[in-house]
Amino acid sequence: MIIFSTLGPRGSNHHFVLEQYLAAHGLEQLARVALFDDFHSGARALMASEADYLLQCAVHPAAAEITGTYRSAMVVVDAFVSPSQPMALVQAKGSEVHASRVGVQPATQSYADLSAWPEVVHEPTVLSVQAGLEEGRYGAGIVFASFAAARTERFEVIEPIGTVCDGWIVYGREAIDEGKAVVWRDSPVARQFRQQTAPPVRASVVRSWANAGPRRQPPKACGPS
Repeated sequence: MIIFSTLGPRGSNHHFVLEQYLAAHGLEQLARVALFDDFHSGARALMASEADYLLQCAVHPAAAEITGTYRSAMVVVDAFVSPSQPMALVQAKGSEVHASRVGVQPATQSYADLSAWPEVVHEPTVLSVQAGLEEGRYGAGIVFASFAAARTERFEVIEPIGTVCDGWIVYGREAIDEGKAVVWRDSPVARQFRQQTAPPVRASVVRSWANAGPRRQPPKACGPS
């Protein structure tokens, strides 16, 4: 069984996207998912053959560090785009405790205007932000929209964000590039390229019967009518 690893815990956005990726490849029943607290642990597990592949969001703050630190033993073998779970900027109802603080996972900080909060608290995952809101460590946060929907008595949505489509990286141990770019030539964007660069189709000229010149009369029949 193939082992895919990513950032946990269960229900995280990385876990959500990994499940979409496995489903797209038809691997739901053929792969096991291993979840780690940080990407360094996931990278070390991949290098030790405790996992076969590691998934990381390309905009995660640790992406450049992970790619560079483990480049000699762990390589990029795939990349794709995928929307996240729907997100929202959420605020606690009727609480003044820590109301001046907003919690975010750093990659999501620019998703909404946070200028109303003097202090921005960074958390490692969106689920950590949700836990901080539950514990009252700050008065607002960027979280999954489902969090607020399940707790309407305590939290309200200030700004719906919706899904965000990001780039995702899959690491493995065996390089696949052979020193050249590996490109999906029939991808949706490749089809856009072809449409945008295709020569214009010349309209064919169709002459109407009215403009086709004098109409020829059929020959008259000979003999008795």
